Amino acid sequence: MRKNKIMIIDDEYGAVNLLKHRLESEGYQVLALSEAKGVISELHRFVPDLIILDLLMPEYGGLDVCEMLNKDPVGLNTPVIVVSGLNNDVDKKKAYGLGVGEYFVKPVDIDVLLMAIKKHIKNKCNASGN
Repeated sequence: MRKNKIMIIDDEYGAVNLLKHRLESEGYQVLALSEAKGVISELHRFVPDLIILDLLMPEYGGLDVCEMLNKDPVGLNTPVIVVSGLNNDVDKKKAYGLGVGEYFVKPVDIDVLLMAIKKHIKNKCNASGN
C-alpha cells in the first residue's frame, strides 16, 4: 500500500524534525523544506497528499506560497494546513481566503494536528475517487 505523502515547509528546524519523525512513525512519507524557494519544483517531484505550512519564513512567506500553489494544478489540488506563530485574525482570514483548510497556532497539539491531517487526506482521496 502506498504511503501518504506530507510536505512540511517551515524554517524552525527543531520543531520540523520532531514533527517529521512523528509523522513517519504514523506511516507517512515526509519531505521537509526549510524554505519556500523552489517549492513548486519540489511539489511536482514529491507530489504530496497534504502540505503543512508555516507563514513566517525568510524570502517567501507562507501566504506567498499559498498564492504560488493556487496558480499550479498540483498545488491547487493539495490541501494545506497552516501551523504558524501568527495568531491574529488578519493573517487567518488571508490564509483561509487563499484556500487553507486549517490554521493552527504554535505550539500545536500533535494529536489534534494528526486528526486534521487524516481528515484532509481522506477528503482529498474521496474527492478524487481514490
